Amino acid sequence: MIFFGSLFRVQPALNEQLSLRALLNIVIERLCQRYKLTLSLAICLCLSSPVHANHPDNPSTAHIPKISAVTNTPNVINRNIVARDNSVANHVSATKNHAVMDVSSDKSSQTIEETADIDGLAPASIWQPELKEPSLYALLDAEFSASRNDKRRAVTIYKQQSFKEDATAVFERALSLSLRNESIGDSLQFARTWQDQNPDHVPAWFYVAHLALRAHDYVLAGETLNRILRYDPRADLSEILIGIYPNTDADKRDLLAALQPLDSEQNASLSVLKAGLLYQFNEPEIAIVHINRALERQPDYVPFITLKADILRKIVTAETVVNYLSQARLRNPDSKSLYLYEIRYLLDLKQSQEAWQLLLQAHNRFSDDAEITLLAALVSLDIEEYDSADQLLNILAKSPRYLDQAYYYLGISAERQQRFEQAKYYLNGVMQEDLVLEARRKVVAFELLNDDVDAAIATLQKLRKQFSVFAPDTYVMQADILWQQNESEEALRLLTRAARKYPDNEMLLFARVQLLDDQNDYIVKRTLLNHLQALDPSNLTYQLSYAQLLLANERSSEQGLALATNIIQIPYDDPRYDNELHLQALNVLAGSALANENYQQVIDYLQTPYDVFPTLRSGTLLLRAYQGLGNNEKVDALLVDLQQRFSFGQSNINDRIQLY
Repeated sequence: MIFFGSLFRVQPALNEQLSLRALLNIVIERLCQRYKLTLSLAICLCLSSPVHANHPDNPSTAHIPKISAVTNTPNVINRNIVARDNSVANHVSATKNHAVMDVSSDKSSQTIEETADIDGLAPASIWQPELKEPSLYALLDAEFSASRNDKRRAVTIYKQQSFKEDATAVFERALSLSLRNESIGDSLQFARTWQDQNPDHVPAWFYVAHLALRAHDYVLAGETLNRILRYDPRADLSEILIGIYPNTDADKRDLLAALQPLDSEQNASLSVLKAGLLYQFNEPEIAIVHINRALERQPDYVPFITLKADILRKIVTAETVVNYLSQARLRNPDSKSLYLYEIRYLLDLKQSQEAWQLLLQAHNRFSDDAEITLLAALVSLDIEEYDSADQLLNILAKSPRYLDQAYYYLGISAERQQRFEQAKYYLNGVMQEDLVLEARRKVVAFELLNDDVDAAIATLQKLRKQFSVFAPDTYVMQADILWQQNESEEALRLLTRAARKYPDNEMLLFARVQLLDDQNDYIVKRTLLNHLQALDPSNLTYQLSYAQLLLANERSSEQGLALATNIIQIPYDDPRYDNELHLQALNVLAGSALANENYQQVIDYLQTPYDVFPTLRSGTLLLRAYQGLGNNEKVDALLVDLQQRFSFGQSNINDRIQLY
């Protein structure tokens, strides 16, 4: 009302005979001037939307493919409001408070536009001249809604406004918001509907193709890609193909079927996509044709080169592949990726010396690249080039980021050279969380080799203070040391105290189980195993321990036999299969058969596994079975074999230290 008050104050010369129509003409003229000012302010707000939005939206983060085609930016902000003296009905203004001039004598005044309730959203009334182009007021409403996290309203308004004339930018903003807040299917439906209304808008073809691929609508994707290729056979499809590769074989086959009819001879992106799919479906002879087409367009593009190498590995000799990679590397001497690909291929071929030589070349060329330096050091360790490994690792140790890795592998190098004190020095210096436990485990082994039990336990106690996350591990290792020193009761007390601190730690609970006697501690052990199986019902190790406990107390326990039998019946290709667990289950069943004096059953269980992978436990059970049968010849032969294979009471470094 202040505006209207000021309007009348600046017109003192008006007399009472001034007609109502003339007065309205003056009002409309002033309103038009103020309306233009409002539009200018609105334009500034639209152009600076990242300033007033809490979360400025960037279309690139919404995974809309970038389109190289040039489009005309729609003019959605220029408005020409012409006030006509003889057409008052075409001009009605409203402020935020919806001030309305009620002039009963002029029935031609009317409401031109109102934004109705949008899918149940709160209505937003906008009184303004009707426009075929997007409404600035509506767009401002949408942006303010987005900044207030009312994304649904923002998306709906933008979608509505995008279907007006010259609304390309509005469409792209609507699609960006849709991708952020709606499903891929909804975004595809919107993009396709908009593209049907704007059939000559080339960028929309790219959007629809990309979204159809992401939505696994390969029929629509194929049709749209074919349309793009007819328009421009060499169109850059790389952005369309980003992030659309299917995960399942069925989707991959559908995608390949949609791409096959497309003429990709002049399009590198499409050719390489076909080549990749054909390679995965084990059709390398056809795949090589498509990848060669792509390389004709981009002969030095490294991803295309490595894909061709993958395909060649299926159809030509290893020597041919190496020659191809070497030539490509010489053409691209600054490509680290090609060096690494060739090095890893040589390692796959067990050509470690050749890989090492190439790694040294790569290290000289990329002297500041820590990844190559570390890989060169590791290969040096594998081929026992310890001087080279130490030199490279000392270079790596100068980088704070790689210091712990360098120290860890320097410790490994010293260990392999039997320099245990030096190894302890480096391994004690490792502080990286994913390496520190294994490093200290080795230090403990070195201390035990010197029969320094106190130093070994002190190492574990220090680790427990430095890294509380590894406290359960240190308790278990300390208990194992005590058990080796024939202090089983002290070990059990240690684990009991630790279990009070970590009541549901499976490692501690199972360590306690292993120290308890099957018969004397039957009730406690059974309770702990039941608790462990409740924590992890699918754990086969817990099931086997429970079976062993049952059979130790009842020779023919049906439940115990069933549990152990189920484990040995797991097929080799089953993800649950574990070779060591399989052998343990056989030993449990053989032990039960031996207790029942079924000696031949013991031999049936264990003779073949012992021949393939002999263990002391299996050999001992077999020996007792042959003794039960009175087969002295087998007994003598097996006894000699056990004495030759296994040393008793001797310290064997390879048994006590897990080498890298």
